[in-house]
Amino acid sequence: MDPMEQFKLQNAIEEAGLELGAIYHSHTRSDPVPSQTDINLAKLGDTDAPAFPGTLYLIVGVKGPEDDVRLWSIVGNDVTQVELEVTD
Repeated sequence: MDPMEQFKLQNAIEEAGLELGAIYHSHTRSDPVPSQTDINLAKLGDTDAPAFPGTLYLIVGVKGPEDDVRLWSIVGNDVTQVELEVTD
């Protein structure tokens, strides 16, 4: 996503009194586990502070015959899988 577009979207979310709940992306050649790049992008600059506090990361693995969807909390270098519950 273009950084300026992301900035505008984050501002619109905050102005509407909402919170960013999750950031989504896919892994096409690996399992849906945060890579070191994912972990680094979840940090605010060169700190361990989260770039988007309270936001979860939804990663979809599409390398196999069926999609593999996993949800993660990434805070600094602490990566924890979160239970993903899908309801109708």
